Amino acid sequence: MPRAAASGTDEGVPVTDNRETELLASVPDGLFIGGEWLPASGGKTLKVYDPSNGEVVKEIANASPEDGKAALDAAVEAFPAWAATPARERAEILRRAFDLLQERKEDFALLMTIEMGKPLAEARGEVAYGGEFLRWFSEETARVQGRYGANPEGTGRMIVSQHPVGPCFLITPWNFPLAMATRKIAPALAAGCTVVIKPAELTPLTTLAFAKLLEDAGLPKGVVNVFTTSTSGAVSEPIIRDRRLRKLSFTGSTQVGQRLLEQAAQGVLRTSMELGGNAPFVVFDDADLDKAVDGAMLAKFRNIGQACTAANRFIVQRSVADEFARRVTERVKGMKIGRGTEEGVAIGPLIDDRAVEKASTLVQDAVARGASLATGGNALDGPGTFYEPTVITDVQPGSDILREEIFGPVLAIIPFDTEDDAVRLANDTEYGLVSYVFTESLSRGQRMIERLETGMMGLNVGVVSNAAAPFGGWKMSGLGREGGAEGIHEYLQTKYTLTANPF
Repeated sequence: MPRAAASGTDEGVPVTDNRETELLASVPDGLFIGGEWLPASGGKTLKVYDPSNGEVVKEIANASPEDGKAALDAAVEAFPAWAATPARERAEILRRAFDLLQERKEDFALLMTIEMGKPLAEARGEVAYGGEFLRWFSEETARVQGRYGANPEGTGRMIVSQHPVGPCFLITPWNFPLAMATRKIAPALAAGCTVVIKPAELTPLTTLAFAKLLEDAGLPKGVVNVFTTSTSGAVSEPIIRDRRLRKLSFTGSTQVGQRLLEQAAQGVLRTSMELGGNAPFVVFDDADLDKAVDGAMLAKFRNIGQACTAANRFIVQRSVADEFARRVTERVKGMKIGRGTEEGVAIGPLIDDRAVEKASTLVQDAVARGASLATGGNALDGPGTFYEPTVITDVQPGSDILREEIFGPVLAIIPFDTEDDAVRLANDTEYGLVSYVFTESLSRGQRMIERLETGMMGLNVGVVSNAAAPFGGWKMSGLGREGGAEGIHEYLQTKYTLTANPF
């Protein structure tokens, strides 16, 4: 696989060591609690690494349980005033945040590339996507509606109203450090809730920079509070079990989500869980293969395959499986590997050594069970945690790669014969986040909408995420929805009032 030269451009602005140094220096290194930037109570710090070379890029505050409690204290104190703030004022703050993000988009893109590793072009895409949640929910803020009407007996009037659920705890993952923060913070603020947010230990800098942006947008003190920590469980559990907390939103693995749901049950918290995925990508023999290959490259290799929406199992009708494999292999062989700031790079590093080991283990298991390696299949020598983009064909039943989420740049092809076979293979998983189907038959496409057990589906498209659409899954892939008109309702609670008949 070609590896890019160590040079790059940033839409005409050189990505230099000096620019990176200045950007990293501008990111706050403290905890954002009650509108103040504070050191950790115990003075401890944690190191943030660049996965492309293993170098430490910044040291930041490492919160203790006492810091977590202080963050929740601040959110609880700020809640009454923020909930009473007119919807239009909340909307204008979100809109100012959107505008500021557009002004700083190149800084945010570069920052994500440094701490997470994704190519700079993809990081720019995430800034655009993440910003849309600010814009969308700024527009939804003033559209929260109730209803009024006579009861059927005619003895009174029913008033149904919506109210902010209360202080919220938001836990975000490392793979989309900006978009996952805006996707949770924006609807919470729009609904009138205050929040405590804990970004992932591996990619906390983007959230700290975003908190500074919200401060610059005029957000009142204590409405958003941020802590970073290397001991997530020890700091998070007391917050979740605190009776003042009313909402928990988590994006991450199903296993961690299950533990958090157990903790949340004690306080009967409202919960939103966006958990694991095992997305099928089904290609029928009547598909436009050019569209299918383009869709496959997006669905698999976006974010280096490190996305819960990434296609995991490519279920391809046998009569076109060889041609589909040939075309995607040709495309994959041309992908450049390197640091995300380098020109022409399509595949950056995986997030850490564990991710590389997992990809390697899954590929080796599939090959040992009879799959064929078309290209790739190797971890690259350091520095950095790189794994070659890989295509494997004829994956056999029982292979671990069919059950486990890959979270890496590995495209695994499984042939099928009939439509019923495709549906059975696609649904043969405990997960149900997203599916992708390529067919030129309208009736078959409609049948797939009805038959596939996923909360989202892409029909002849390889990317489905949109701020205006409800994001979420079925089965072990989670609870609730983020984005769309549905997203703000996750942060609202309903009150019904009966008034005496006025006549």
